[in-house]
Formats: sequence, structure tokens, C-alpha cells
Amino acid sequence: MSDSAASGGIGNSAGDGTRAVRAGLPEAVKYEPTLPGPVFAAHFHLPGEAAGPYKYGRDENPTWTHLENAIGELEAPGRDGVETLVFASGMAAISSVLFSQLRAGDAVVLPDDGYQVLPLVREQLEAYGIEVRTAPTGGDAQLDLLDGAKLLWMETPSNPGLDVCDVRRLAEAAHARGALVAVDNTLASPLGQRPLELGADFAVASGTKQLTGHGDVLLGYVAGTDASAMAAVRRWRKVVGAIPGPMEAWLAHRSIATLQLRVDRQNATALTLAKALRERADVTGLRYPGLPDDPSYKIASQQMRRYGCVVSFTLPTRTRAERFLEALRLVDDATSFGGVRSTAERRGRWGGDAVPEGFVRLSVGAEDPEDLVADVLRALDESAR
Repeated sequence: MSDSAASGGIGNSAGDGTRAVRAGLPEAVKYEPTLPGPVFAAHFHLPGEAAGPYKYGRDENPTWTHLENAIGELEAPGRDGVETLVFASGMAAISSVLFSQLRAGDAVVLPDDGYQVLPLVREQLEAYGIEVRTAPTGGDAQLDLLDGAKLLWMETPSNPGLDVCDVRRLAEAAHARGALVAVDNTLASPLGQRPLELGADFAVASGTKQLTGHGDVLLGYVAGTDASAMAAVRRWRKVVGAIPGPMEAWLAHRSIATLQLRVDRQNATALTLAKALRERADVTGLRYPGLPDDPSYKIASQQMRRYGCVVSFTLPTRTRAERFLEALRLVDDATSFGGVRSTAERRGRWGGDAVPEGFVRLSVGAEDPEDLVADVLRALDESAR
């Protein structure tokens, strides 16, 4: 995909805001909308030979195409040979890479501190005869498990612990051993990190989170540089049928226009909140990659352009954490992250993360920073009584 052709002549030096606003827009047509509306079609007119871009609604859709072009421009601006595919959810995108690239007898390296559904994925992989090796994200522990592996899967920053690994170093080591590399880029977003530029073969994400940012769309995507590997991902999508609806795809594309505005506001407020929490004696285990004293800061600063909107910390007990969440007025108790409305939850309630009972993951929204910080500090005070 040519950057200039896909984005109406935007140069490679364009800023993130300019790129987000223009990403994926088709060439202007007189009297037509800038962003065409969603195309609702199960089938298309197809006389004669079955040639052309759109044949059947499970395979392709013009609304997907615009969105896929937009995401590709954000994940790999100016780079040719990058293909992007959208899915019904982040887990659909994750599954498409894992199950299209791995066969019985293969080995895969997964994080043991990643998204809490990964243990379920591990069970399914092992049921198919695939060897699963796991390592924590921090300290590049995956290096010791790469020999003989077919695929290295990274999640950086990790969810919910916010550890970071060196993508470039690990990708080079994995490729030297003949392994493919995938990076879950959900927490960073394409404006925070570009895994393909760091050497990964796949950038995978849940578009449900910060990419779309309004908590009203389920979506996932895979962007990749290896044509053969992406053909297998595309085939998996066709076989499984894990496709997004045209309305969801259109809403996602519409939302990308404000991505840079949302990300910059959320990132700045997240750092402000993290600094305020650092002064609290009742808050332990505070993590935010943008804090200079955070264990992830050095590596994150080398490969990330923005540090994300999620802050994690631990309160003394489960009861204290629950009282804190109940006392919040501007923060919803919800399990997702990346939206314009701040959310927080006690992650231990799901049982899939190795975190203390009082561990809180807080996703910073687009509220005024002083209002959000005041609300969090007030809730901390009230929950301590």
C-alpha cells in the first residue's frame, strides 16, 4: 500500500493528528461524502468470471477496505507491502495469527503475564498439539525460550502489569532462530508504538480499546509484512468468519479521526495522575511506563512515542480497593480501557491475572485532568476511613 496513494497525498513527514484525520479516506469525488457510509451487503453483482475486489460479504467489504487502509497508514506510514485485516474483536485477531501460523508439533512463546484470556488460548493450543512456552514480559525473559520456536508473541506494555520488553532485540533474536514475531499493540496504540518498524512480522490489537475510544465498538486487527503469513491470516478469517459488521467498521474509522487528540489528552493526564499517586503512602506497586523511576521507563522510552493511558497500583486489601472503586464519581467500574470515559476495576475479580487482591487497573479518559485527579484522591481518602 502506497502511503501517498492511500492517504490522498499525505507525506511521510505528516504529524500524527494530520495522519489520523486523513487516514484511509478514498479519493475525493464531487458530491460524495468524505468518508463513505457503511456498505451493508452480503453479496455483490458478479456477472461472468468472479474477478474484482468484492464478491461475497464474508470475504471483503468496501467499508473494511477504508478502515484497513487507515490502520495500515497508522501502523506503518509510508511503508509498502504492509497488509491489514480487520476482525470482529481483538481476540478474533489474536486467534487468527496463532491458529493460522501454528501446527501440531510447533512451539510458541507466550507471555505469562499478559491478557487474562491467554491461559484459555494456551489450553486450546496445547489441545491441538502445539507446545506452549511462557515467560514474563519484563527483563526480555523470552530470549531463553526461542530455540526451536515457530512464533514469539509479545504483549508490551503488558496488561495489566505494564511491564515492557525490548521488541527490536527480541525480534532480531527470534528471526535469527527462524521464528515469526507478533506484538500485541493494544495498550500502546499505533500512536504510541509501531511494532512493524521495530522488526515484528505482525502488529495485532484490539480496536475496541483506544483505537476507537468510545466503548461502543468491538473490533480487532492484524497488520503484517509477510505476504505468505498474511495470506494464511486472511484464509483463517474466511474459514472462521470472524468478521466485523460494516457499521462497526465505519464507526471505528470515524473514531480514528480523533485518535491523536484523545491519546495526547489521555497520556498527559495519566502521567499527571501517576505522579499524584506516587505521593500516596497507601498506594503501592504503582506502575506507569512514563514515570522516570518506573522499571519499564528506559526501554519504553527507546521504542514508544507515547506511554499509554493505563495506570496500575495496589491498595492494601480487597475491601479497600472495592471501597475505593465505589467512591469514585468520574470513573466507571468497568473492565475495558482506552475510552474517553475513565474506567477502573479490581483485576483480581476475574481470577485470570497473577495480581494482589487490592490491585487496581485504571484507564484514564478525556476528563479535565484536575477533575479526574481530585476525584481519585478524594476516593482514596474516603475509602481509607
